[in-house]
Amino acid sequence: MQTQLQERPASVDPIAIGAVALTVRDLDQLSRFYQDVVGLELIERTPDTARLGAGGTAFLELQHRPDALPRDPAAAGLYHTAFLLPSRADLGSWLAHAAARRVYLDGAADHLVSEAVYLQDPEGNGIEVYADRPRSSWRWDGDRVAMANDRLDMIGLRALATTPWTGAPAGTTIGHVHLQVGDIDAAKRFYAGVLGFDIVRERPEAVFLSTGGYHHHLACNTWESQGAGPRDPGRAGLASVTLKTANPALIAPALIEGIRQRAGASMSGESEVRDPWGTLIRLI
Repeated sequence: MQTQLQERPASVDPIAIGAVALTVRDLDQLSRFYQDVVGLELIERTPDTARLGAGGTAFLELQHRPDALPRDPAAAGLYHTAFLLPSRADLGSWLAHAAARRVYLDGAADHLVSEAVYLQDPEGNGIEVYADRPRSSWRWDGDRVAMANDRLDMIGLRALATTPWTGAPAGTTIGHVHLQVGDIDAAKRFYAGVLGFDIVRERPEAVFLSTGGYHHHLACNTWESQGAGPRDPGRAGLASVTLKTANPALIAPALIEGIRQRAGASMSGESEVRDPWGTLIRLI
């Protein structure tokens, strides 16, 4: 029997994505790309770091490592960072902006729960730009959410854009992070068993996880990385994912200790843990 969740803002999700950090080889080029193409604002810049976001809130950190090896597309790490816009009209404005700039898109889809387009930054890090449909329209079968890869109505979305794109509006966040992993069962044991996320959708080569009934805050796949071992720390790509909570009791010493016990030696600090492939997960 299908059920539906009532619409509610993402801010009430018990644990959500706070930030993503990338190791990059060319800081100036990638900082310009995320400003000019994605529309993020530069909030802080040092010789070795650029922090970008929207509405004065930073959620993407670029860490300069000019000596890093190029990202390996078959390694564990980042599949894409998904930037969530506040409305479908905002997505329509971004689509018009992307068309005017002749931005190359890798794909686009109507996922039923959201509408999304895909691209890559100049160093091969995947990007999703998307807008959610109202939560009241999401279809659930028990604890599993219905998603699809239907054709995206780009013309209809662009028709909603009543104002030109001037950058990512306040309220833009990282809605989810999609990871490449070496083994789906190991990913489920870590992200569901250790970190406590709910599995909301799974396929033989992918799993989607969330808290609070969101369609997904995290996803893991082996589409290009089946059998991948620990990540090479000398390569560019994903540096860390930060998880945040509006309820400090959820990231309390008792929870941290529970994670420490389940994670064992991979716990690297009171607020940090590494997944089976070495990806750093921060808890704030």
